[in-house]
Amino acid sequence: MWVGARDEESARALHRAIDLGIDFVDTALAYGDGHSERLVGRGILSRKCGVRVATKVPPLNQEWPARRGVPVEDVFPANHIVACAERSLRNLGFSSIDLLQLHVWQDDWTDRGDWRDAVERLKREGKIRLFGISINDHEPENALRIVATGIVDTVQVIYNIFDQSPEDRLFPECLKRGVGVIARVPLDEGGLTGRVTPEATFPRGDFRNEYFAGDRKREVFERVTKIAADLDVPLERMPQIALRFVLSHPAVSTVIPGMRCVANVEANVAVGDGRGLPAEAVAKLRAHRWARNFYS
Repeated sequence: MWVGARDEESARALHRAIDLGIDFVDTALAYGDGHSERLVGRGILSRKCGVRVATKVPPLNQEWPARRGVPVEDVFPANHIVACAERSLRNLGFSSIDLLQLHVWQDDWTDRGDWRDAVERLKREGKIRLFGISINDHEPENALRIVATGIVDTVQVIYNIFDQSPEDRLFPECLKRGVGVIARVPLDEGGLTGRVTPEATFPRGDFRNEYFAGDRKREVFERVTKIAADLDVPLERMPQIALRFVLSHPAVSTVIPGMRCVANVEANVAVGDGRGLPAEAVAKLRAHRWARNFYS
């Protein structure tokens, strides 16, 4: 996980985001064992605003990402989903969750287990409005079966300039079925900001020490520098370019770049004006697709 954020700073960032018009926040029960949900809930209730909140049910076996061959009964039994949803409601202080997601997914679970019973029950009782899944890292096609069923309202998937693979099959299917797309990791854990240089360091315990281990910082920085040169823009504009690229795709409903501080919030909100990148810029960025998995 990223480290170093303080509750006071996080609260200021959330309040600033709300004041600037942000209307969707994504969190999870696993983030700080409910601490993130409690911060989000207090921040939204204190502003008496209509921000929609999405949260996630952690896998019972505590394995991220989901492994192939593991029975869904070991990961998302119905009683576990219901218990987690009710715990999230208490953390948030809400009477209903706008969007409940399963935090990992394997597509062969689609027709197995009793997880659907839990979703139907929670919707029937008014405890959740919508249901979705968060797709395993760099596995967009590992959700095609469930999207085709019409069970899910949303999918959350990694999508950025480097990982453009959701465009191949997932996005067309989502557009066809009317399924919303929540794009995560739009800045490649900071790599696409241009600030991860070969000399960059991260706090002790920050997972980016592993994500950008070895020669990865140099490789990422060189690629991002080439992107900026290809578009003839200064490196400082790369965060905005990266976010606008994601928002340029018609399948994308929203993007979750994170909001660790007020400055990040203000910079990110400035991109949410409905303007995507020009078609010629998007076409140039197609050449910078890069298949790799730094999480593994």
